[in-house]
Amino acid sequence: MSSELSVIDTRTSLPDAHSDIAIQVNNLSKCFHVYDLPRHRLQQFILPSLRRLAGLPKHNYYREYWALQDVSFTIKKGETIGIVGKNGSGKSTLLQLICGTLSPTQGDIQTNGRIAALLELGSGFNPDFTGIENVYLNGAVLGLERQEIDSRLDDILAFADIGDFIKQPVKTYSSGMAVRLAFAVQTVVDPDIFIVDEALAVGDEKFQRKCFARLEELKQQGTSILFVSHSAPSVKELCDKALLLNEGQKLLYGDAAEVIKNYQRLIYAPPEKYLQLISEYKQAELERTDAPLLLADSSENGKQPESDEEFDPGLIPESTVRYPEQGAQIISLDIFSSNGNRVNVLASGLEYQFVIQGRFEKTCESIYFGMHIRTISGLEITGQRYPQEPHVIEKAVAGEQFRISFNYKMSLQPGIYFAGCGVWSHNEPNNLHRIIDAAMFRVAPSSESHSFGYCDLMTLPPELELS
Repeated sequence: MSSELSVIDTRTSLPDAHSDIAIQVNNLSKCFHVYDLPRHRLQQFILPSLRRLAGLPKHNYYREYWALQDVSFTIKKGETIGIVGKNGSGKSTLLQLICGTLSPTQGDIQTNGRIAALLELGSGFNPDFTGIENVYLNGAVLGLERQEIDSRLDDILAFADIGDFIKQPVKTYSSGMAVRLAFAVQTVVDPDIFIVDEALAVGDEKFQRKCFARLEELKQQGTSILFVSHSAPSVKELCDKALLLNEGQKLLYGDAAEVIKNYQRLIYAPPEKYLQLISEYKQAELERTDAPLLLADSSENGKQPESDEEFDPGLIPESTVRYPEQGAQIISLDIFSSNGNRVNVLASGLEYQFVIQGRFEKTCESIYFGMHIRTISGLEITGQRYPQEPHVIEKAVAGEQFRISFNYKMSLQPGIYFAGCGVWSHNEPNNLHRIIDAAMFRVAPSSESHSFGYCDLMTLPPELELS
């Protein structure tokens, strides 16, 4: 229920010659034994020894699952590293190995300094102790004297901001309150290495902002930070570099923005291209020097960058919500390029038609159409209505089909977006038919973009005058 908060002593100290290095991971692998049935665990404990005594060949009663395979990387002091990858890619296992809560099957980890870790929800606080008692308990684990905790208690309580719950047993806390207190206790430590594994995702937006501000403080103090998150904007904003893991293997390690671009390219790749991209990434990582990664913006044999329009069958939204049909039916929402091709990978700066097709199932009056574009987090960036308010279409007859086009110049920054649409009436029922996240599209990276955020509204490059 609570977050795991721990400080781990330096496991293998780096020599002075490498004093600028915080973490060195060499050929790290971790294998777990998976038992299909409970009795197999007992059989594995007893039978191999008996078989060996009887001269029989060795037999294991488990399957091997390699959560990590031959992962190597170096983190310098003061660097902030984002770790990204799909669920099951080995991110949490890697962090637990670095913290020392797991032992590697192969390879080794060298660290330089004290490690503070705020891992995913799990054990950490004693659920029967009050918040105050857990503060002192964790402070002692962190190596602080009671007097030191006393002097910092007010800061801890102010940061956690959980009110009188601080005097209640932790088992009565919500997951968000537990994380608040766990992160607050972290503020009493001056770690050399700080590790965060998705724990902040359970906090509200205001608290998340407070935590990110604290991470920035630690970063400025020279703390090395390992940050696991599924939020691409957070990784790009906070991190200097990023590590991309896939099925326990390192694919890319380099500039955070470039790694995120290639990660998004991978997760939305169609099945026939997925394995090809993994092979390309591995080869690029083997050949890579300190030069920036350019896989997302370049291609082989001098061809044009992969920012051309195309249709990617893998871009299918999983968040689609279809409202009841109450007089109309929306059949499709498709995106077409200027040459009439159906696309869902769009190029910045070009014009596109978002075409909605359907039919009226009964005669309706006072009708209007609309569509919107949202981000992954649901932020509504833009939308259009036809006809413009306060005008409406007076009447549509049952059986009549409709096709309406909304035209956009693609000024969005590279990333994934969702389009929704609807048909409304000023008469009851108001909503004739509506689909949330009817279509999903990706704006491909462009080397010409000079803006950041969600939209590129620049008309001319900035001009500087010095006098």
